[in-house]
Amino acid sequence: MAEERHPTRTQFPASAETQKPHLKKAPEFPILEKQNWLIHLHYIRKDYEACKAIIKQQLQETQGLCEYAIYVQALIFRLEGNIQESLELFQTCAVLSPQCADNLKQVARSLFLLGKHKAATEVYNEAAKLNQKDWEIYHNLGVCYIYLKQFNKAQDQLHHALQLNRHDLTYIMLGKIHLLVGDLDKAMEIYKKAVEFSPENTELLTTLGLLYLQVGIYQKAFEHLGNALTYDPINYKAILAAGSMMQTHGDFDVALTKYRVVASAVPESPPLWNNIGMCFFGKKKYVAAISCLKRANYLAPFDWKILYNLGLVHLTMQQYASAFHFLSAAINFQPKMGELYMLLAVALTNLEDTENAKRAYDKAVCLDKYNPLINLNYAVLLYNQGEKRDALTQYQEMEKKVNLLKDSSSLEYDSEMVEMAQKLGAALQVGEALVWTKSVKDPKSKQRTTSTSKASGFQQPLGSNQALGQAMSSAAAYSKLPSGKERSQMKNLS
Repeated sequence: MAEERHPTRTQFPASAETQKPHLKKAPEFPILEKQNWLIHLHYIRKDYEACKAIIKQQLQETQGLCEYAIYVQALIFRLEGNIQESLELFQTCAVLSPQCADNLKQVARSLFLLGKHKAATEVYNEAAKLNQKDWEIYHNLGVCYIYLKQFNKAQDQLHHALQLNRHDLTYIMLGKIHLLVGDLDKAMEIYKKAVEFSPENTELLTTLGLLYLQVGIYQKAFEHLGNALTYDPINYKAILAAGSMMQTHGDFDVALTKYRVVASAVPESPPLWNNIGMCFFGKKKYVAAISCLKRANYLAPFDWKILYNLGLVHLTMQQYASAFHFLSAAINFQPKMGELYMLLAVALTNLEDTENAKRAYDKAVCLDKYNPLINLNYAVLLYNQGEKRDALTQYQEMEKKVNLLKDSSSLEYDSEMVEMAQKLGAALQVGEALVWTKSVKDPKSKQRTTSTSKASGFQQPLGSNQALGQAMSSAAAYSKLPSGKERSQMKNLS
């Protein structure tokens, strides 16, 4: 029996010895990851100081080999604005785990934020090789191509992202590409699909409403803007757009009521103060209009629309030197707009600089092939200078433009413009009503006796409602622009 028990005694310590090395190795395996749960907990609670303290301790214990700690440290650096430091840490993560697509995505994200878009595309392409089913990679790759002006490649990547997974942000970026290349129809198609996919997204509803407003489909524009306000009653973009529609149709008091709501949300908005100023202009409160427009100009000194409206209001108030100042500034930013040169010529005419006024009219006629008001005012100036033959040429050009436009169902001529054209036609002995077959805006206007001796009489159309209508269109144009000028946001993977 003793001999039988002896093996059992000798086997017991042997089994204990086999367990000891196993117990020693157990804590060595998870030492690199043992604090990851605590790091994650502090990070999602946004307790970054405590998180960084634990990360520092963890990296000291692991001799800088804890990938997750380095990863979170890089995310915190990026949130704090230290993009270059975050890039270096993400590159360290990519070295520690070269087959992880997430690390490469973060490296590319930091490169994008540093403005290195070409380098970001190269890293994103490497990440796509590791994970071909990640929609975020293709989405962000498309955004990088947008900044590189490679719109065809951007569209391909964004469409690929939509095939993998449909997201609102991808639709928005795809629509912006079409807007950047000026294809409104395709942009509207994209936003329609986006609204079908996400009918409660106020940004999509607002943008689609603005596109409808830009192409003149007011009913659908109002419908989509109304839906956006239903989901978000304080959406200032939708309110501003709705107010501009009312302003365009002459309902200035209701538009001002809308703008009060916007003013409480974004009091430093240049388009807001521009539109408020033009509402006061429409109500003939010119001093208030100039005050609001100058505030808008202070907030956005390089916006040509504001400068254009300031010039128009000063022209109406017969402050021609100030009008010349603002119109000249507007032309520097928008040198291809014929109407700006026409208004500049009006100011120069009243400043008795006829030679430069003629040059401005010539430039306006060269740039704008459709506005008959330019030729009419030019003809008036030439007639007053005694150049009847050149005046007759401009009058005939005006008639051609009117004939081209009179087939439009919505075309209405301003009463003062019609009256002045008839007076000039009689003075030039070419008849009084050769082309004015459409109804005018003021059917009660009476014919006046032709006066060729007073230059101010011929310049009357310059302060007419026709110019006011152009100003309203300019003011409303703010709401037609998408937020495309803002820096496009990539999907934040952190």
